[in-house]
Amino acid sequence: MSQLLRLIARTAVQRRGICCSTALSKQIAVEGLGGKDVAVEGASAYEHKIGKREIVGYGFNGLPNYMDRADFPFPAIRFREETPEIQKLREKEKGDWKKLTLEEKKALYRASFCQTFAELNAPTGEWRTILAGTLLGLTLTVWLMIYMKQFVYPPLPHTINREYQVQELQRMIAQGQGPIEGISSKYDFEKGDWKK
Repeated sequence: MSQLLRLIARTAVQRRGICCSTALSKQIAVEGLGGKDVAVEGASAYEHKIGKREIVGYGFNGLPNYMDRADFPFPAIRFREETPEIQKLREKEKGDWKKLTLEEKKALYRASFCQTFAELNAPTGEWRTILAGTLLGLTLTVWLMIYMKQFVYPPLPHTINREYQVQELQRMIAQGQGPIEGISSKYDFEKGDWKK
């Protein structure tokens, strides 16, 4: 039974992508047994680190990865691996923060985060690339249209000519085409002009 509980606790914790502590494993095991307190062996074997980076929270999606996001500013792991200098600063951090220098506070911040909010929200100039790509696409389209009109499409038919269209309209009126709702219904034959 205890092996089954151990397996359930490990599987549940691994699937969630969070670090396992003895308390969390006990909680999973206790909930699985309906509230009976059972010690889960081997649960503390899981580390609170990935490589040398400390897991500090749940993160954006429950996976132990680092991501700079303005809408969710709490990554699951620290940005940098722990070095002896950072470990000394973390010990000093547990005391009075007024004793920390500005450089030490910045070093602690940069150990946990890659960018500040100002750096994260700073303009990147990406709009220039997008504008240049759009203008290039429009230019290529215009040149392609000119090429197609000059070398690919056949010449326009003579019916597009304005004089031809006027003659065609006069012929339709002379023939009396569409006397009820067509073109002849809009022409006054007695006055020789269009109806108003």
